[in-house]
Amino acid sequence: MTMSYAVMSQQNYTQLLPIQFFLLGIPGLEHLYLYLAFVFTMVYVTSVIGNFTLLFIIRTDRSLHEPMYFFLCMLSSIDLVLCNSTTPKMLGILWLNSHEIYSEACLTQMFFLHSFVIMESALLLAMAFDRYVAICNPLRYTSILTKCLIAHIGVLAFSRAVALMLPLPFLIKRLPFCSANVIHHSYCEHMAVVKLACADITFNNIYGIVVVFFIGGLDMAFIICSYVLILRAVFRLASTEARTKALGTCASHICAILTFCVPAILSSVVHRFGKNVPNHFHILLANVYMMLPPLINPIVYGAKTKQIRTRVKSFFSLHFIISTNISSDAAKADSVQQSHWNGRQHR
Repeated sequence: MTMSYAVMSQQNYTQLLPIQFFLLGIPGLEHLYLYLAFVFTMVYVTSVIGNFTLLFIIRTDRSLHEPMYFFLCMLSSIDLVLCNSTTPKMLGILWLNSHEIYSEACLTQMFFLHSFVIMESALLLAMAFDRYVAICNPLRYTSILTKCLIAHIGVLAFSRAVALMLPLPFLIKRLPFCSANVIHHSYCEHMAVVKLACADITFNNIYGIVVVFFIGGLDMAFIICSYVLILRAVFRLASTEARTKALGTCASHICAILTFCVPAILSSVVHRFGKNVPNHFHILLANVYMMLPPLINPIVYGAKTKQIRTRVKSFFSLHFIISTNISSDAAKADSVQQSHWNGRQHR
């Protein structure tokens, strides 16, 4: 009787998610945690300030209420969610040695980071379509890319990501985890969590691979098609100056695509062919993949887009003038007060 109860208890135990997972962080680089924490904190703060600045400028400047900038607002919003879904916990590990994360929080983090990566892929595709229309059909640009169509594209990108990633937490909850709860990563990445299960994870593997190749491959194929058509239209232009100007409008978007795709491709290649590559290198690559787009996108779009660059300069110039005037007024007030005080002493 006691033996059967023990067996039943063990079966029940293996069917439950752990109450907490333990995020290992970046094993092998513990001696560099303070340096990494400082660098990642600077990257995180810069990313948040940069993306909020873009959103504020586009929101307040009515001349920027155009299709390209609406897409850029969506991209900045996605980048803010991405950097806030993983970086705060990673900084908690590096600064405070806080490795524990509740299982529900872990699954929520997983859902958000994978969903918004898919949304970013969809937005990059939408922005490629925007550049295609702007260059290949400029006279109908505003009539094709209406606010209604842009809103529908945003809703479609969101719905596709949620529909594909919503099964992930439920697919993980059905797995028995026995007593394993140490995740060899700095955040709750899908396969890092699935590997802890003491059961067959073939379906989870297949689902993850299908989503990556179907979404990533399809989006990238359409982006490449857009740029083939763009290049064909550009090389038909008569003057070199017109070609340079047309391609210049695509520079920021190409940088955003490279920032998003290159770390992902590099990480995938290293995972499959880098048998002797240490684990901490894989984890660092994964963190670069999550942190680089939110950092680079506002910098690139701010530097390459004249309207945004001008708006940022005028904002900081105005702030500097106001600060100078306040300081000058304060100095004058102090001077008047001091002269009154001296006059009273003299009397």
